[in-house]
Amino acid sequence: MPSKMQTLRLTGAFAVLAMMALGASCRGFFVKPTLSSITVGPATPSIQTGNTNNTVQMFATGTFNDGSTGHPSVSWSISPTSTATINKSGLVTSVATGTATVTATSNDNPSITGTQSVSVTVGCITSITVTSSNGTTISNGGTTSVTLVAKANTCNGIVDITSVAQWTSSNTQIATVSAGVVSPTGSTGADGTITVTASSGGVPSNPISITVTGY
Repeated sequence: MPSKMQTLRLTGAFAVLAMMALGASCRGFFVKPTLSSITVGPATPSIQTGNTNNTVQMFATGTFNDGSTGHPSVSWSISPTSTATINKSGLVTSVATGTATVTATSNDNPSITGTQSVSVTVGCITSITVTSSNGTTISNGGTTSVTLVAKANTCNGIVDITSVAQWTSSNTQIATVSAGVVSPTGSTGADGTITVTASSGGVPSNPISITVTGY
């Protein structure tokens, strides 16, 4: 006749086996997460024409319906190919100055895509100079925006890179900048002086101060 200890051991063993069996039977009920969206990185990449700093590796991050993230299988494309090309692994190579759009398309669900813009600027930049074409003050009821111009000093002379440079505002709650155009947020009390810079290929420009007043 089994002892009390043996009985307990047998009971525990049966419990473990039951739990394992239950786990095995339930695994079939778990549904594989489905892809909800795709984002493409890196954010706002900039490359150059020529043979140096002329490529960038893109990557796709997927968000699934259970909130998890991962790297889904995607196909890469770019437009226009006259500005840059992309291979099947997501490596972008410059062709000519301009802006191209990279698209990652899910191989499991082609209706889900993600995009990212890539700027191609001139190569061999030694310095960048930013100037304003209409002053440095934005006022409520006066000049509503400031237009800046970025020119790169390169091995092949001076080139206007305003449209393809990476622009930065030191305080986007006061004003933002895109393609050289500085615009106030227009928020009440969002006055002050910000610093705007342009960069390309890792080369920064001189900073230029813009004053926003009257908001």
